[in-house]
Formats: sequence, structure tokens, C-alpha cells
Amino acid sequence: MINRELIRTKTVQLTYAYYQNGSKNIDSAEKELMFSLSKAYDMYNYLLALIVGITREARRHLEVAESRAKREGTPMPSQRFAYNRFALQVEQNKMLNDFLEAQKKNWDDEPEFLKKMYTLITDSEIYQDYMASGEDNYAADREVWRKLYRTLIENNPDLDTLLEEQSLYWNDDKEIVDSFVLKTIKRFDEKNKASQELLPEYDSEEDKDFARKLFRATIMNGDEYQHYMSEASRNWDFSRLAYMDIVIMQIAIAEMMTFPSIPVNVTINEYVEIAKLYSTPRSAGYINGMLDAIARHLITTGRLLKHMEERK
Repeated sequence: MINRELIRTKTVQLTYAYYQNGSKNIDSAEKELMFSLSKAYDMYNYLLALIVGITREARRHLEVAESRAKREGTPMPSQRFAYNRFALQVEQNKMLNDFLEAQKKNWDDEPEFLKKMYTLITDSEIYQDYMASGEDNYAADREVWRKLYRTLIENNPDLDTLLEEQSLYWNDDKEIVDSFVLKTIKRFDEKNKASQELLPEYDSEEDKDFARKLFRATIMNGDEYQHYMSEASRNWDFSRLAYMDIVIMQIAIAEMMTFPSIPVNVTINEYVEIAKLYSTPRSAGYINGMLDAIARHLITTGRLLKHMEERK
């Protein structure tokens, strides 16, 4: 689940913090990076568990409604949402339950938020259409949760605030994690029952090594990489760069120099996108031009053995 986009973003955050806090302990900083990445995986599991929390809240409301119907002799309420087949499968999922047990964490500690989410859902058109639909099968049950997640959970300021209060590491991760939760929902298959596999923390050991190598190369060769920036910036106003811009370019150069299989244009594009989120409005264009110039200078001088297309 922890992909290179997230690793690059976290490396920018932790490298900036490394230089700002002044401790200059690379081992401690690396541990902090890896811990920060693991917290993103915690959020992934926690957000999947939100489906379970809301479903259990639905059952509590159903029990009250059923008791009232029996007492008043009115028709019994539908059990469809409270016993949604996809949500039940998530609730029974072995990997998720192992995680929740190990972390001693679930949504029972947030009853007011669950009530608010349940009301938000039951007031929605998505819910109303689902309850009125004649299509009563597992695929419909899974699809309604995909729609509810995209519409009411993915962009939810109350949830964002709650997550930020629970962990400082979750401030900037939710957008990426949301994409993996939605991917997981689509992958669920009824026949897998409780053994449905969730996404692993890392797709491969190679990605885990990517995080460590990128961070260490950035810090240990920082002076050299900043020298490359100075060499290539003679026609640029390098002195007026925001400090975050320097950090972003330093990491981009580390990636260019350390990972021969990653094309230069991929690296540049990735860090330009990060600059759009973390630096000044003008930084993305400036960094794009600077990294292009730096990469071409390094290739020309034989220090970077990669290929770039000629400028048009």
C-alpha cells in the first residue's frame, strides 16, 4: 500500500524537519521516516474499520426501530443496510481484526461521530436509492459503500479534524490513503469471506529499501547535491529560492543519482507535483526548470548516466 508517491512526500517532510530541528541524527531521522510511513498504513486499516463502525451504529438504530415497530404493531424496518453483505465481510475480515486487536483501536471510542456519520448517510440520496432498489445482492451492497465512501467519507472535514486530533502523522496522508481504501473496496470478493486479503503495508521489500536509500542519499550527499544546484543555476536567481524548494530539489537529485531505473522525467514530474502542495505558488515552475537544467548538466558532465530527450 505504501507506494513511491507517499514515500517521496514523507521524505520531503522528514528531510525538511531534519534540517529544521538541528539534531542532525540521521539514524533517528530514518526511524522517524519509517514510523511515519507505518502510520499511513494504520490509517488505511482504521478507515476500513470505519465501515464496520457505521454498520454497527446502523444495527443499534435498527434494534430501536424494531422494538418500536413491535410495540406499536407497525411494519418492521428493513435490515438491508444494517446487514449489508459487504460490510459484514469487512467486519469479519481476519487481517483487519488482527490489526485492530494489535492496535487496541476501533471506532467504539467515537460514538458521537458514528451517529453523525450514520445520519449523514441515511439522509443521502445514495442511501435512499439503495434502500429502494430491487437489486439485492453482494455487488449492490459493495457498490453502495464505494459510493458512500467517495461522496461522504473521502471529503469529510469532520473526519479530517478527528484524524488530525488522533495522530500528527495523519495530517497530509488521507488523500493518498483514501485511494487505497477505494481500491480495496473494489477488490473485495464475496467468495473470499473472512480471508479476503487487504493491501500489504509494502508491495515489496524493494519499496521499503527505496525509502531508506532515498532518505540516506539525500542527507549524506546533501552538500554535493546543493553544489550541483549552484553549478546549474547561473542563469537562475538561486538565492531567492524558498528553503522548501531547495529540499525538494535535493531529494529529486538524490533520486536521479541513486536509482538508475527511474527515468529523469518521472523524477522531475513527481517532485514538481510535491512542490505544488508544499511550497510557494511559483515554485513548481521554477523547480521544473531547475531540475531539467541540473539533470542535463549532470548528464553532459558524465556524472548522471541517464538519457533525456532533447529540448524542443
